[in-house]
Order: sequence, then structure tokens, then C-alpha cells
Amino acid sequence: MTRSRFRFPFLVAAALVVTAGPAAAANWLEMNFWLSGPRYDGVVPPCEYGLGPIASRFAEKEGSFWNSGLTILDFERVRQTAFRPWASDTIPRRFCSAVAVVSDGRKRPVHYWIGEDTGFIGATWGVEWCVVGLDRNWAYNPGCKMARP
Repeated sequence: MTRSRFRFPFLVAAALVVTAGPAAAANWLEMNFWLSGPRYDGVVPPCEYGLGPIASRFAEKEGSFWNSGLTILDFERVRQTAFRPWASDTIPRRFCSAVAVVSDGRKRPVHYWIGEDTGFIGATWGVEWCVVGLDRNWAYNPGCKMARP
């Protein structure tokens, strides 16, 4: 009796697989309903906008992951290196560079970008950054090259 109890679900599943037809293409409504694509304004704040988030996230990363007390004390020579360097339909980004004065007494280059709709749940501007010489997890290696345009 237990054998027949297990055979029935198997036979039903096999019958469904055998009788299933090929997948159909999307109909007109599925292809054209609310799929208008991204609408970017190209409004990205100036390079100074990213300095606060970079300093706070740097201190958090160094303390939490690397057991280091390093912090960024100040920024010098903040400048834009590129704005929307790629195709016009890509996410608008402002690429910037600066020199960070780190608490160990050294000045290190910082490369970062600010992107439209790349922040928390796509509602704000996002900031991605790299401090040359302190990219310990090699996310933007070599020498923070991947954080530049």
C-alpha cells in the first residue's frame, strides 16, 4: 500500500511534464506595460557632496573590518575628473578626486564617484570611493584604478 501511495504523485508529475507545451512569447500587453526604462535627469551634486560620507564610511570600515583607528581628518584639492564619461543613456556619474589627510599623518589620493539613483533603494545619490594604499580588500585594484572613469 505504501508503494502505491508514492507512485501516484510521481505519475501525476510525469504526466504534467509530458503534456506541457513550449513556452509562449510575451503578448503585446506584457511587452509594453510599464517598461519605459530609466529616466535620468543628469542632476548630480558637486564633488564636495561625497566628502562627508567618504570620511564616515572610511572610519567605519577601518574600525569594523581592519581593527584600525585610521580616520580621514580633512580633504585637499577636491576636483572633478569627469562627468557622464560614457554613453548618454547610462547612469549619470560625477567622477572626482581629492587628497585625504589621514590620521596616520600621510596624505593619500582618493578617487570617488557620485551617481544618480545609486544610493539607498535608488532614492538618493550614491557615493563609491577608494583611498589609494588603503584598499585592503582590493575592490578597486590596482591602485584604485577601477574607481576612476
